Amino acid sequence: MANIVVAFFLKGGPIMWPILVCAVVAIAVVGERTYWWWCETRLRDPEALMKVMDTLQRGDLGAAGRLSKGSRDPVIQMVDHGLNDHETSLQVAMQAAAGAALRRAGRFLPVMDTLVTLAPLLGLLGTVTGIMRSFTSLGGAELAVSKVTGGIGEALIATACGLGIAILSLIPLNYFGGKVAALQYELETVASSVEVLLNRLKGRSRQENNGTPG
Repeated sequence: MANIVVAFFLKGGPIMWPILVCAVVAIAVVGERTYWWWCETRLRDPEALMKVMDTLQRGDLGAAGRLSKGSRDPVIQMVDHGLNDHETSLQVAMQAAAGAALRRAGRFLPVMDTLVTLAPLLGLLGTVTGIMRSFTSLGGAELAVSKVTGGIGEALIATACGLGIAILSLIPLNYFGGKVAALQYELETVASSVEVLLNRLKGRSRQENNGTPG
């Protein structure tokens, strides 16, 4: 099977080597991202997040900070940074933690985006060089049908492989992009909820200090 694949690529001409590199990179990136998201899904703990948010709603900041400490859930880690990082403001701490989580989630997606564009262009380049070979053979003193068909075959193989890599890379690119967008939405929603709850607690504290009935 491997010999058939190698022979197929060799028939596509020299341009098939960079196309082959694109295919290998695409497979590696898709495999790495699939494994990363599988591991990330196992780290999610919605029950623990609900406990942290309920504790915040009751006004117990210390208990919420202890519950969020040590969690491997990226959303709870963001809340942990906001509650327990006293060197910066709550908003800045959560933004930094959310940004780090999104960078990890979006890793290698620009590479896949580049492959979706690059692979068809390489296939198109192979098409041009293959057609050029065919026309060069036509202009020779002795017409060789094998040379003409070889150039056309090179053009078709390069085009098919370039389009195939782009199509097969586009599907996981959109899927992983959707996963990143969903994670970003959840991070922003939880961060906004934490800020609203803490502002509400500060308002109650001011009212109590001023002796104003709530």
